[in-house]
Order: sequence, then structure tokens, then C-alpha cells
Amino acid sequence: MSEWVLGILGGSGLYELDGLENQQWIKIDTPWGAPSDEILFAEMNGVKLRFLPRHGRGHALSPSDVNYRANIDALKRAGCTDVLSLSAVGSLKEEFAPGDFVIVDQFIDRTFKREKSFFGKGCVAHVSVADPVCARMAGMAGMAAKAAGAKVHDGGATYLAMEGPQFSTKAESHMYRAWGCGVIGMTNMPEAKLAREAELPYATVAMVTDYDCWHEDHGNVDVASVIAVLMKNAETARNTVKHIVAAMSETERTNCAQGIETNLDVAIITAPEHRDPKLIAKLDAVAGRVLGGSSVG
Repeated sequence: MSEWVLGILGGSGLYELDGLENQQWIKIDTPWGAPSDEILFAEMNGVKLRFLPRHGRGHALSPSDVNYRANIDALKRAGCTDVLSLSAVGSLKEEFAPGDFVIVDQFIDRTFKREKSFFGKGCVAHVSVADPVCARMAGMAGMAAKAAGAKVHDGGATYLAMEGPQFSTKAESHMYRAWGCGVIGMTNMPEAKLAREAELPYATVAMVTDYDCWHEDHGNVDVASVIAVLMKNAETARNTVKHIVAAMSETERTNCAQGIETNLDVAIITAPEHRDPKLIAKLDAVAGRVLGGSSVG
């Protein structure tokens, strides 16, 4: 048994929650560079929370400029046991209307400018991301969003991660629909992969803002329309956080059935005598459990 320490990646408006206690913004240094911002340490209903603005406060970072490795490493150093992503997305299905919340269970990664692994030359590891989302976290997130009053679609949704920062062409949008994707966004990859490497259960609440550009009855997506829907969803998103925290406060935390917290046991392939000490030192938070020297606390 252990306590929940919930890491939350999302927009700045999420942190304006009634009932947050012991709030403190703390700078966390990582060997992978600077994370997007300081982390807000707080508590609610006895549950420890760690809020990290994915794009930085004021949204100064584009999706391609976010240091995903530093963000996940910083959350691990902050003691997080689980990570919840709240993300704006476009819809690729008629039934996923603007304003709806979608609980994602799969990803297709079409990004190409981002560092996607903590491991590499000097310490090679291959983690499975066949099921990239923690089923327990996804279930809790879905119930929390419903309790918050959202129209929720849970199960069977694939998130297409594009590089951006431009929105899709119509040809791309129709292609992704033909692939069976449900929503499209720019931030959850390689974030989900890195969370798995860091042995952090991860789930996504995707908040639909638009129909991308495929829908004949809706105009092409633009920032103004996205922000307008996001503002309407902001209170529901905050209430979703409150409800998932309430559920955690009533539940003892155990390791998830998928074995995410121990997946590195069968992932690292480089023989100990061939591991690069410099890389091993950088992996102290992410993989310290199996490599030794963890600084997580």
C-alpha cells in the first residue's frame, strides 16, 4: 500500500481550485533540461497534488518546444505515483462533439521533432506501450468527469498525436478518420511513452474543442474557437480534478494490475558492464528503482 501523489499536466486554469491547501510553486531541476514551469505542490482532501503547466504559465511553449522528458522526470522527482493529462483536442468522429470529454485508451504517434525516450546509447531499454493508458486511472478519470457533469465517451478512443503547430490539412484529417482515430492533438506523445518508461500510470482526459477541418457543417479550426470552448470547459475540468481526488482520498493505493510500476524489470537490455555511467546518473529518478541511486522522495 502507498499514498496517492497525483501529477496533473494541463492548462493554468486547472490550478484555480477551491480547497487547495499548502500551495507552493517549486522549481525542480532535471538532467534533461528545464521542465515547462515550476510545479505547484498542493494538497486536497488529504491527497498530494503536483500541477505542471504543460506549456508554461502564459502558454509560452509550442507543442514541439515542450521538454517532455524534463516534465515527466520532474513529476517523478516530485514524488508522483500517477499522472493525469487534461488536453484540448479536435474531434475526428461525429459523436465526439465540441464540449464533450473523451477518455483515451490508444495513441498513434505522428510526431517527429521530439526526444521520445530516456534511454539510448549506453543503456538501452524497450518498454511495452501496447496498452499505453493505465486502465485504473482511465476508469477513475471517466467517473470523475461524469460526476463533474461532462458528457463523457470512455473506451475505444484513439488519440492521433500530430507534430503541429499548424492544424491539419483536410487530406490529413480525412486520412486520420479513415484510420479509425477518435481525436487529434499535439501534446500527449511522447508524453505517454515517457510516463511508461518512468513507471508512472498515465491517463488522458481529452476535452473536445472542435471538429478539426473534416466536418462539412463546421468551419475550419482556429485558435479563437478553441479558446472559446476551452473557457466553457474550464470549470468542468476543475471539477473533474476535484472528483478524482475525492475518489483517491477514499481508496488505498496499490500497484495497478497492468504492472506499470515495475515494467522496467523486463525492459533494460544493456548488460551492466556496458552501461554508460553518465546516462545511468541521468536516469536516477526515472529508473533508479532498477538501476540504483534513485533521488525520488
